[in-house]
Amino acid sequence: MQHALTPTQSDFEPNMLSGLNPAQRSAVEAVNGPVLVLAGAGTGKTRVLTTRLAAILLNGLASPFQIMAVTFTNKAARELQERVSALVGRPTEGWFLGTFHSLCTRILRKHAERVGLKQNFTILDTDDQLRLIKQILEAENVDTKRTPARAVLAVIERWKDRGYTPDKVPATEVTQSGLYLKVYQIYQERLRTLNACDFGDLLLYNLVLLQNNLDLLQEYQHRFRYILVDEYQDTNVVQYLWLRLLMLTPDGQARNICCVGDEDQSIYGWRGAEIGNILRFEQDFPGAKIIRLEENYRSTGHILGAASALIAHNRDRLGKTLWTTASEGDRVRVQSLWDGESEARFVGDEVESFQRRGMSLNHMAVLVRAGFQTREFEERFLKIGVPYRVIGGPRFYERQEIRDAIAYLRIILVPEDDLAFERIINVPKRGLGPATMQQITTHARVNKIGMLEAVRQLLNTDAFKPKMRTTLQTFIRLYDMWCAQLQDLPHTDLTERVLEESGYIAMWQAEKTPDAPTRLENLKELISAMSEFDNLQSFMEHVSLVMEKTSSAEQEQVTLMTLHAAKGLEFDLVFLPGWEEEIFPSRRSLEENGMKGLEEERRLAYVGITRARKHAIISNVANRLVYGSWTNAIPSRFISELPAQHIETHAEAGMFGTMNRASFNSRGTSAAPAEFAQSSVMSSSFGKSHYPARPKTSFIEGRAERIEDEPTYKFRKGDRVFHQKFGYGTIELMDGPKIEVTFDMGDTKKIMAEFVVPESLAGEF
Repeated sequence: MQHALTPTQSDFEPNMLSGLNPAQRSAVEAVNGPVLVLAGAGTGKTRVLTTRLAAILLNGLASPFQIMAVTFTNKAARELQERVSALVGRPTEGWFLGTFHSLCTRILRKHAERVGLKQNFTILDTDDQLRLIKQILEAENVDTKRTPARAVLAVIERWKDRGYTPDKVPATEVTQSGLYLKVYQIYQERLRTLNACDFGDLLLYNLVLLQNNLDLLQEYQHRFRYILVDEYQDTNVVQYLWLRLLMLTPDGQARNICCVGDEDQSIYGWRGAEIGNILRFEQDFPGAKIIRLEENYRSTGHILGAASALIAHNRDRLGKTLWTTASEGDRVRVQSLWDGESEARFVGDEVESFQRRGMSLNHMAVLVRAGFQTREFEERFLKIGVPYRVIGGPRFYERQEIRDAIAYLRIILVPEDDLAFERIINVPKRGLGPATMQQITTHARVNKIGMLEAVRQLLNTDAFKPKMRTTLQTFIRLYDMWCAQLQDLPHTDLTERVLEESGYIAMWQAEKTPDAPTRLENLKELISAMSEFDNLQSFMEHVSLVMEKTSSAEQEQVTLMTLHAAKGLEFDLVFLPGWEEEIFPSRRSLEENGMKGLEEERRLAYVGITRARKHAIISNVANRLVYGSWTNAIPSRFISELPAQHIETHAEAGMFGTMNRASFNSRGTSAAPAEFAQSSVMSSSFGKSHYPARPKTSFIEGRAERIEDEPTYKFRKGDRVFHQKFGYGTIELMDGPKIEVTFDMGDTKKIMAEFVVPESLAGEF
């Protein structure tokens, strides 16, 4: 029996449909067959999804238990449940409304025995998974330092996301001479023995249940007369295959399935999302109806115009153009600045300016491409007293890898710092077990000495076994060498040596997990932060002050987050800093995924712009201190793709003279990476920080070209110099690469000579 919704048939609240625009109403009323709702940013997709579900129920087309609505997050599931409950006037408890994992858990518990489990199976968390895999590796005599458990788990999770049971993994996927596959097989067997599964199994076993049990497939196909899927562009392979089994009849006809999504906001390819799932919808489900939601209720006209023109450069899209009945508003501002410090200062000034004009800090956000970029903005906000919160992760100096690195530096400065000693003595792993730590702790307490000194004293006895004795002797030797270098090496060089020689960098390089590269980026950003201070002591004092300053959860705060974390959110004012080649689009994304990676980066830029309701400010810099090395930065190709009629460009005073749109033009997106590789001095390793004197620079065809080479300055005692931060001063003492300068403001500082220029060249800054 065919059903169709018309206003005359609707016996539910009349206002439910009357508040919808024509496209939204069409999406609600098209209840027969497959429907794809392409919902652009800010077009009211959640309202469409909930109203459609309520309409099906209140028109008697299905009972609550004949509908399945799937979301990706618990937050989205709660919102769906609450809205539907309000619309239909009854609780939704027990309905099949929830996340993929929660709904699959319900089904799996009911049929657990068919996959070799009992109904009371447990679901392992990540720590349990890693422990189990490590046990398997050790039983197979595998060196877990060379083949970490996390690396193996990442491969297994990828296989599960793609729907591969151990017997279905393709030969092309088998790595490490078959080791990973063997571990996968043993891992699954151990899980069954433990009556347990992991999160990947929840979906994988559901797929196996439907593929191998025709009676169950028919049962659930018959039960779910209507299926609704939110954020369809984010589905991975196993989710797609599971849904497809439920959606299609035996003869390949599509059932009543409605998928809501936006291919232009598919930004999670790095975690398995397949944009092809939404792009192939019409091929997968013949006769599908495509409905585009293009009226935006969030942003002003100029913001939407800029975003739409940008995303139009992508090839992999079904196509839509956002529009609004709201005013044009302010144009998207593109601000060019000298360096990262200038960028942070600019953002801080703008935040204070908008606040003075009455905008709440809660309505402002700084959205960055990578987590390490938050550091400069955090420090600027702390300096000027602007409260902020970091969403999706800890503050920069609270991150694990930063705390570890700083602990190494703390104990070099203060040997008695037992808290720092305890944090780093077994990081990376040095084989110190609880018994050894207890020996050290007891000796230190009894003799009223620090733990480091306790180790020294115990090494003069037979307290340690030979292997542990050698390990601790090596650590003490390295420690003494670092302490000896404290006065001779620049503090940035010393930190690099500590992190390298301790094995800390190698530890994260060996960690083949998605967040390992980010941790390495953060460590390199730490070096950049340190280069702004004269010595290690002043930097550590700065860190202590930063860590002390916290904001109350009740007060207004600027939001700092990555672009990935910002999806689904909106703010009156959005700052989008760091729009430069190799940062955005990400160098790693382009190298690993080519054109596919570039298009996902562009979608990420689109998501960033469309988070803004009233004001969007994009910024880029001419010189970027990245990972401790200065680079001549090139404006992101995405800037050149923004239409002139929707943006206005500005440049820091004295930077390029008159800045106009031609400054951002490029010969084409394919040429930019090669040009950048040739002109950039960016290094992927730790390197010295050479602050560039302000060169005369021409931005031609998207490339920074130095017109005059920076000379090498030879200084003598008594020379007048200029420092960008401290101003003018006189050199009082020469000490190798360091100089002691008395600045006109009254302070005397010992700094690296490379951070100053002769007074006569101060105008170049």
